[in-house]
Amino acid sequence: MSLKYQVVPVTSFSQNCSIVWCDETMEGVVVDPGGDVKQLAMLIKELGVKVVNLVLTHGHLDHVGGTEPLAETLGGVNIVGPHKADNFWLQGLEGQSQMFGFPLTEAFEPNKWLNDGDQVSFGHQVLDVLHTPGHTPGHVVLFSKEAQLAFVGDVLFNGSVGRTDFPQGDFDTLINSIKTKLWPLGNDVRFVPGHGPESTFGRERASNPFVADEMPLY
Repeated sequence: MSLKYQVVPVTSFSQNCSIVWCDETMEGVVVDPGGDVKQLAMLIKELGVKVVNLVLTHGHLDHVGGTEPLAETLGGVNIVGPHKADNFWLQGLEGQSQMFGFPLTEAFEPNKWLNDGDQVSFGHQVLDVLHTPGHTPGHVVLFSKEAQLAFVGDVLFNGSVGRTDFPQGDFDTLINSIKTKLWPLGNDVRFVPGHGPESTFGRERASNPFVADEMPLY
């Protein structure tokens, strides 16, 4: 049995939405359904995945814009995450929609907030939840120990890190989250960022100008 996933870029921000499933039971989750709901729903049907949860890494519109419509389309599945500290982003979705020229997305609350140490399960697979503030205060990362794979939202990118110039963003907090929460998971861990190509933690430790190991520790 193993964890499978398919990354689908959605919205004009090419946000990486991930359909993640257990290949033995075909139960799965959708991480960060930011938009393009019809396309996502068709692909989920095509793959034969029975979605049990929609999981949000943080409250920015390009990551959550399609959440409620997709939950409805899939028959009312639960929405879990992010950490409650991002509630102000979810409550401000209408304003975010106007600011970025997105279709109107109304404020919502998930069925369950996620905390550091929680787990998201589907089929025989488990994703560990790590609270990783900095880009937003309630950002979470999802890690499969078995697959050595992490879904990191906008914390870390191939060659870069998340922006910290948004309300309640903080650069030092972000760098600390990466170095104390992500690096201990191991250099071989592959990660799917919120935008752009995948990479590994080891590669970023070696070459990412923001968090490479020769950088000063904050």
